[in-house]
Amino acid sequence: MDWESRDVSTTTAAPSAAARTGRLRTGLRSLLDAAVTPLSVDDLLDHFAPLRPGAAVGLQGRIVEVQQETADAATLVIKPGRDWAGHIPGQYVRVGVDVDGVRLWRTYSLTHGPRRDGHISITVKAIPDGAVSQYLVHRARAGQMVQLAQAEGDFVLAPAQPGTRHRLLLVTAGSGITPVIGMLRNLYSRNEDSDNLARAAYDIVLVHSAMARDEVIFGAELRAHADAGRLRLIERHTDTDGLLTTADLEAEVPDLAERTAYACGPAGLLDTLEAYYDERRLTLHTERFRPAVVDVDAEGGTLTFAGASATTVETDGSVPILDAAESAGVLMPSGCRMGICMGCVLPMKSGAVRDLRTGELTVAVPGETHPDGVKIQTCISAAAGDCTLDH
Repeated sequence: MDWESRDVSTTTAAPSAAARTGRLRTGLRSLLDAAVTPLSVDDLLDHFAPLRPGAAVGLQGRIVEVQQETADAATLVIKPGRDWAGHIPGQYVRVGVDVDGVRLWRTYSLTHGPRRDGHISITVKAIPDGAVSQYLVHRARAGQMVQLAQAEGDFVLAPAQPGTRHRLLLVTAGSGITPVIGMLRNLYSRNEDSDNLARAAYDIVLVHSAMARDEVIFGAELRAHADAGRLRLIERHTDTDGLLTTADLEAEVPDLAERTAYACGPAGLLDTLEAYYDERRLTLHTERFRPAVVDVDAEGGTLTFAGASATTVETDGSVPILDAAESAGVLMPSGCRMGICMGCVLPMKSGAVRDLRTGELTVAVPGETHPDGVKIQTCISAAAGDCTLDH
């Protein structure tokens, strides 16, 4: 057949309803972006609907309640953004909070199981000179926003196997009770049927140490569990009993070698327990809290750009990181250079930077902030100490 001389009729299909809707949305979005220039619709949504999915500012949460637990401990109930992926009791969450203009990140255990209202909670004990803990316990109020990362950690109970009763030893001290209370709340206190199932599945001994009886976080709740026969509670108060030792543990729990052990508390206690369990070739699951202190008073410093070709740049505290890097020949992402478009954002792995517009500090602490780093805008941020950026 002669394809070139053949009479061919063609028909163009009308756009589908979905295609027309997509075009309408795109056009409306462009119109709205133009109307709020130099901002964008996302900027406005970040302000008025920060908990929406896919927020440009990242995952956030709104404090809905602050409950005092002891004189120096409080529980914060938080409504997380819709991108929150959930957690397993015993895991922790990284929380970013602005304290006197400085963005600081700390890690706290989640103190509950899945809740019907979708809220999460952390319990914080204020420590001397602890900027974040003091702020959250004594100054945080309902309505405030905090930054959140997704839940992490493997300090969780193994699922109960049908027909098997798991024998557990939980050793905690001070705020080390926080991941354990999440485990217990997930097992108990929901309804009578679930309580009975948990009793059948777990034989729990909880050894908890605190400075004094009235300083036991969740003291009344723990004692109620013991009175109801859900667990055996051994309380030790340092002011009358002294520090908990492995000899005390052996005397109080003679069958400890037959129990799966979990421990959370101060480094000294965990170091002692790990040595004890290692010597006897027993398994111990531990969760450590690692306080970190960062000097954020410095002005200027070095900028280290980690990557295929690592580069270190000296700069002072008045020059935007973007300008300092480009002057040294570092190829940088950029856009508006006004702090609006987010085209210059890089993750900071460690260090502190100052917002040249407001003077506010943002701090990244290895082991405390997210492993991927803290995202900063290099066009409006200057070094406030030595910094490492992933580039």
